[in-house]
This record gives sequence, structure tokens and C-alpha cells, in this order.
Amino acid sequence: MQLSEPIQWRSIKNSTYETEAGSCRTGNPIDDCWRCDPDWETNRKVLADCGIGFGRNAIGGRDGEFYIVTTEDDDPGMLRHAVIQEEPLWIIFDHDMKIRLREELIMNSYKTVDGRGFNIDISNGPCVTIQGVTNIIIHGIYIHNCVQAGNAVVTDKPQHYQSRGISDGDGISIFGARDIWIDHCTLSDCHDGLIDIVSGSTAITVSNNYMFQHNEVMLMGHSDDFVEDKNMQVTIAFNYFGEGLVQRIPRHGYFHIVNNVYTGWKMYAIGGSANPTINSQGNVFIASDDDFTKEVTKHETPPGDEEWKKWNWRSDGDLLLNGAHFTTSGNGTSESYVKASSMVARPASLLNTIIPSAGVLNCNLGQLC
Repeated sequence: MQLSEPIQWRSIKNSTYETEAGSCRTGNPIDDCWRCDPDWETNRKVLADCGIGFGRNAIGGRDGEFYIVTTEDDDPGMLRHAVIQEEPLWIIFDHDMKIRLREELIMNSYKTVDGRGFNIDISNGPCVTIQGVTNIIIHGIYIHNCVQAGNAVVTDKPQHYQSRGISDGDGISIFGARDIWIDHCTLSDCHDGLIDIVSGSTAITVSNNYMFQHNEVMLMGHSDDFVEDKNMQVTIAFNYFGEGLVQRIPRHGYFHIVNNVYTGWKMYAIGGSANPTINSQGNVFIASDDDFTKEVTKHETPPGDEEWKKWNWRSDGDLLLNGAHFTTSGNGTSESYVKASSMVARPASLLNTIIPSAGVLNCNLGQLC
């Protein structure tokens, strides 16, 4: 089978590409893999081979048929009907949609939800739950104003239902799942977290998303004493953490935080509470003018407890602007950073051209996206 040009480029250039003057490529390896193809709509499944980081093996519905969602109604629930099927599916839409769910959208394995080409909005109801499954890609969806729901029977597979308690009200809840990739989504203002990754979930990449106006942005780790999360591996890359964000906190595990932009956090940008390894590379941290929020990091420990000084947190090639400062800890050459490394960081200076593409893209059919 002849490879499309974006896949050929990725296999040749991979992580060594430098931006060329006048090129549509930016140095963002995900976008450069597919966005230069004017026939991206025909070649939608190329996206599944563009993943990076710990979630790079997530293929979603690449090996299945296309499923076209034709209505935003949750009854009979066309999107819900698609995501619960047993077979792999690449799920797309045929017009702009505002989807208001009655209960959590519980996904089955090997699914891609691909919003490119239309404005797909999931909001003002419960939102997305990825629980106990594998190989999920969610791309190009605006998720906001998610609320709690539950104490209800919810369809999770064809001809199968489960009784659900009250949900947390997350934008995307990843629970006991692996090989998950969340890319080019826009998320804001949910009841609990925008993206929560808990209960033994691992092999996850969160990339190219735009997040704003929210308190507890990304919870990573079920609780401090939940040992299954100690081997969690998450890549957080090329995201734009925008206005109105307050805090976000990994607990256990290994986190590669690479080539993101953080602006004006109200408490801290990166935190941890149970000895996570944090490998921060090539990020841009722009503190607000408030003198009390210049610190990027927060080591969450009881007062007087200095155990945090042993945690392996490093800042490598980060740009710290407007007085931002990063408190490192642990052993700067520790082997734990190997487990917390998932891709080659670009120079932080490149983010001026990469980050304007964070969040849902305006992709017009028949044109470069």
C-alpha cells in the first residue's frame, strides 16, 4: 500500500525536523504528519498514525468502518449508538452539532471521535467517560459546561446496560483505561475536572488542546494511596493552558510535560502530591502580574514535611517569563526521567508558531486544515 505524503514525511523526519521558511509545517510532529494534506478528509485515518508520546499506540477506530453521526439528539442517540459498538469505528459528523447528553457518554474500545470539518459541541449535560477500555482517540471536539448526572441505567454496549451512580461532572473522565489520545479539543468550565486520568490508567497523550476558565484542570491519579497509579505514564504536549485556570495536580506516576504554554495560572501550573516524576521540557510559563502566583510548581505535602525534596522534578529548556519560577527537586540525573520521557522536546522558542493551532481547528473540506 502506498503511504500518503504525511506518513512518509513523519517516517523520514520524525523528531529531527526544523521549520522551513514558507512551509506549512511548524515543527509540531502531530500536525506536520497530516495537516499539509489538502485531501485530509479522504485520508482521515492517517491521523491514527500521527500520535506521539506515551499514548502513541492508540489507533482508535483506524481498522474499522466509518460511522456518520447525522443527528445531535441523545434519543435515539446517534453518537451514543456509535461509541458503544463492539467493532472498531471511525466516527465522523455530517453537519455542525450541539450535543446535550442526558447521561455519561460511555465509550467502548477502538473508537475514534473525529470532529474535523464541522463545529461539534458537547456541553450542558454529562460528558465523556472512558472506563476500562483501550484504544480511544478524541479529536476536534469542544467540550464545556459539563455537569453531574447518574443514578440511572446507562447503555455501555449493544444490548447491555449498567447502573451508574452520580458522575463527577468531568469533561473527559479516563478511568482504568490505556492507549488513549486526546488531541485538538477545546475544554472549559466543567463541574469537576476538564480531563481526569485515574484508577490505573496509563499510556496516554493529551496534546494540542486549549483549556481555559476552570479550577481543577487535570487530575492525574485517583488518590495518594492508590498504588495502581504508581506506574501511570502520561504525555502532556503542545497544549495551551489559557486564561482563568487555577490548579492541576499529578499524584503518582511519570509525567512528560513538554512544549506547552501556560499563562496566568491563579495558584500553580504543575503540582504533585505523592512523589510523581515530572519531566518538564521546552515549555513556556508566563506568570501573571500577581506577585503571589509567580511559582510554577506546588509540592503538595503536610506543613513541615520536606519529603518533597526527594521527588524528581526537573525543568529542562523551559522559558520562565514575567517572573515565573520553577522549584526543582530530587536527583536531576535520576533514571526515573527515562520512564518520564516520551518524545524529543522542541526548543521552547518554536511555540510562537505552534500554539496558535491549539484547540479545535477550523478545517474546511478540500483545503489544508
